[in-house]
Amino acid sequence: MVKRSAGLLLYHFKNNLPEILLVHPGGPFWAKKEAGAWSIPKGEIEENEDPLQAALRETKEETGISIELKDPVPLTPLKQKSGKIIFAWAMQSDIELREIKSNLFEMEWPKGSGKIQSFAEVDKAAWFTLEEAKTKIVSGQLPFIEEFEKNL
Repeated sequence: MVKRSAGLLLYHFKNNLPEILLVHPGGPFWAKKEAGAWSIPKGEIEENEDPLQAALRETKEETGISIELKDPVPLTPLKQKSGKIIFAWAMQSDIELREIKSNLFEMEWPKGSGKIQSFAEVDKAAWFTLEEAKTKIVSGQLPFIEEFEKNL
C-alpha cells in the first residue's frame, strides 16, 4: 500500500507580499539542519480518512491550532522519492507563531542507549517570503510553492 500524507500550505500577506508558514521537524536528527529541512504542516492519512480532513488534523497536531476551513485550493499531489504521495491545499490563515505548540513523539536517544526521550514533532514554525521558503523547504515539497506562486 502506498503511503499517503496530507497537509496545508498556509499563507498570509505582509506588506502586500505573500508569506508561507513552514514548520521545522523536532528531534535530534533535524536539530542543526535548516536549508531543505522545513515542511508544510502535514502527516499521514489514516485508512478511510478524507485527505483534506487529514490535512486539518495533522496541522492541528503539529501546531496545536485548529484551522478554520475556508476556501482551500487543492494543489497537485506530489510523489516523493520514497513513493509516498503528498496531498496539499493552499489556504489563507493568520496563525500567531507564539500560539504554536506541537505534539510530542518518543524515541530512543542517544541511539543504542536504551533511554527513551520525548521530542516535539515540530520544534519551530515561521512565516517565510516565497523566495526564503524555496530555500527552507524539503526539495520534494518545492513544487507546492512553485504552483502556489504561479496561481497567485
